[in-house]
Amino acid sequence: MGHRLSKIVTRTGDRGETGLGDGSRVPKDHLRIEAIGSVDELNSVIGVLIASAPADTVQDTLHAVQHKLFDVGGELSIPGHSMLKDDDITAIESIIEELNVELPMLKEFILPGGCLSAAHCHHARTVCRRAERRLVALAAQQPVNAPCLQYLNRLSDLLFVLARVLNRIEHHDDVLWQRD
Repeated sequence: MGHRLSKIVTRTGDRGETGLGDGSRVPKDHLRIEAIGSVDELNSVIGVLIASAPADTVQDTLHAVQHKLFDVGGELSIPGHSMLKDDDITAIESIIEELNVELPMLKEFILPGGCLSAAHCHHARTVCRRAERRLVALAAQQPVNAPCLQYLNRLSDLLFVLARVLNRIEHHDDVLWQRD
C-alpha cells in the first residue's frame, strides 16, 4: 500500500461524487456506495462489540470477521473484483455450528438485549441485515459476487448466536419474547 493513504483531505468528493478502486467515479448516493457504507458501518459496530466482549475467542472470531468485511468492501469498491470464496462461507458456518452446540434449544424468540456485549452483538446483527439489504439492491442492478451476499447472510446468523454465547459467558439470561 505504500503511501497510498498519506493524504486524507483530497477535496475530490466536494461535488457529491466519490472514486471507486477501478478509477471510476459515482455519485455518493449510488447503490454501490450505500452498500460500501453499510459494510463499513457494520465493521465499526463490530469494533464497538469487540471492545465490550469479554471472551478472547469471541474477540478473535470478530477480528477475523472485520478482515473479511474489509474484503467485502474491497470487492464492492472494485466492480468485478472477487476476494471472498466459498471457503469463507463454509468457515463461518462451521463457527456457527460449533458455538450453537453449547447453547440451549430455543423455544421462544429472543429480544435484543441481555448483557452489554450481547446488546452490542444484536445491534451489529441488525446493521448486518441492513448491509445485506443494500447489497441485494445493488445485485439487482449490477453483478455482485455471490459469496459476499452469502457471507453477510451467515454473519447475521453468527452475530445472533454470539449474542447468546456472550449472555451465557456473562451469566445473563437471553431476553425472551413474551407473547401476551
